[in-house]
Amino acid sequence: MHFDDGFYTWVTDLAHRTPGPLDTLIALWSDYGLALFAVLMVLAWWRARPLGTVRTAMTLAAPFVVVAAYAVNDLFKAVVHEQRPCQTLHTLTVEACPPLGDWSFPSNHAAIAAAAAAAVLLTDRKLGAIAVPAALLMAASRVWVGAHYPHDVVVGLVVGALVGLVLTLAARRAAPFVERLGDTRLRPLVTAR
Repeated sequence: MHFDDGFYTWVTDLAHRTPGPLDTLIALWSDYGLALFAVLMVLAWWRARPLGTVRTAMTLAAPFVVVAAYAVNDLFKAVVHEQRPCQTLHTLTVEACPPLGDWSFPSNHAAIAAAAAAAVLLTDRKLGAIAVPAALLMAASRVWVGAHYPHDVVVGLVVGALVGLVLTLAARRAAPFVERLGDTRLRPLVTAR
C-alpha cells in the first residue's frame, strides 16, 4: 500500500470517464512529448550562440545533462524495485500496463523532462517558460495514463531538476573549450558571429 493509492485510482477512474479524444491526446503527449524538450534544447542552443561562450557551453551540455539525469534516475529504479501501480492495484488504465519488472519509482519520463526543463530554463528564460509547464504536464500525464503513482512522478521531477540544475551550472566551466572551438571549423556551432 502507498499513501497515494487513492489519488492514483481517482485519476485513472477520471481518465475513464473522460472523452476518448482527450485520453488519446494525453496518451500521445505521454508517449511522444519528450521530443518537445529536444526541440527546446536545440532552440536554446541556437539562441545562445550570439550570447557568448558561457551560455553556449551550457546549452551544448543539455543533452548530456538529460542522459545523466536518466542514469541517476535509473539507479534509483534498480535499487527500489517498485512495481507499477497498474500491476499492484489492478485498475483499468488508458495505456497497457508495462510488464512485471519494469519498475515504477521514480518516473524516467518525469526525470528526463525536468532535467531538460532545468537546462533550458537556466539558458533561456523564454523557452524555459515553455519547458517547465511542459515537464509538469509530462509528469501528470504519466499518472493519467496509469503508468506511475503520483509519488513516482514527483520524485522523478525532483531528481531530474536537481541533476539538471547542478550539471547545467557546472557546464559553465566548459566556456574556455567552447571559445577554442570558435577558432576551428566548428565555429558555426558555437557562435553566430
